[in-house]
Amino acid sequence: MKKIKAALLSYGMSGKVFQAPFLELHPGFELVGSWERSKKLIQEDYPNVKSYVTIDEVLADDVDLVVVNTPIDTHFEYAKRVLEAGKHAIVEKAFTSTLAEAEELAVLAKAQGVKLAVFQNRRWDSDLKTVRQVLKDGVLGEIVEAEFHFDRYNPLLSPKLHKETVNSGSGILKDLGPHIIDQALYLFGFPEAVFADIRITRANSVVDDWVDILLYYPDFRVRLKASFFVREPNPAYVIHGKNGSFLKHRGDIQEDELKLMKKPNLTTWGTEPLEKEGFLHTEVADKIIHGKIPTLQGNYYEFFDGVYNSIISDTPEPVTAQDGVNVMRIIDAVIQSNLEKKVIEL
Repeated sequence: MKKIKAALLSYGMSGKVFQAPFLELHPGFELVGSWERSKKLIQEDYPNVKSYVTIDEVLADDVDLVVVNTPIDTHFEYAKRVLEAGKHAIVEKAFTSTLAEAEELAVLAKAQGVKLAVFQNRRWDSDLKTVRQVLKDGVLGEIVEAEFHFDRYNPLLSPKLHKETVNSGSGILKDLGPHIIDQALYLFGFPEAVFADIRITRANSVVDDWVDILLYYPDFRVRLKASFFVREPNPAYVIHGKNGSFLKHRGDIQEDELKLMKKPNLTTWGTEPLEKEGFLHTEVADKIIHGKIPTLQGNYYEFFDGVYNSIISDTPEPVTAQDGVNVMRIIDAVIQSNLEKKVIEL
């Protein structure tokens, strides 16, 4: 198997928890190292890799793929440099700070003949995989409405200054918002219009921490919500069709397991506990179905496998630059709708 040499642009939580373990697990990748600015930590976990002092060192090295996992307001600058250097790139969400930046990166990657993927790992959560299967099976009938939540109870400000100061990448809309926006587009396609409300609810906060987005489709509506003041969680996914309903609480265990430094695998990884199973109440062929249904297994490995195949076999990335552009189109419309207090046609 041909090896793809990969480097990270940061070894904070994203690099340590979400990126490096899967690059190590996949036989087609070789983790070469990470750019580390102050704390030098990657060699404690991976003794044989490099700790780069500058991004110039990363780009000058024998590296095929660079993961841009730095703060959002730096994504465009660093991803552009990576692509201009002829390297393939994975860019964390939110893809960029603005729609114009996203579009420029997509054009640049195509011109350079390199792959550009957006790290929307939540497509491979056990929750979303199960929701997608329910929709694919058609057991709910014609969809009337769906509501997705990415909520937390966290009234305190983050110690990470870039998350709590006003900049082009801060705020819940560009932190948690891209997850549920991408999931909605992945499941339902691009909507016709958007209406949104954005608020600041935490004491002393200067960045948005509550968002409510309504996506207009021809025959149904999708509502997306994120908040830091949800102590008792709502179901993360509520879908109502003309035949029935499906409710699913957020139950994917991968992030929690990775934070405990558990190593992912290809067999038991991403298996939810039974008590997290979703609830289906519908009617199929004159038969009432009323109860829990098994949750599909999640695994972020599938994203990295998709990136590997896209580079080796020149197939589409698992989450394309155009997917990233589409999410940024929605985010731009959300901001405009909130400012103008009206529905924005897309």
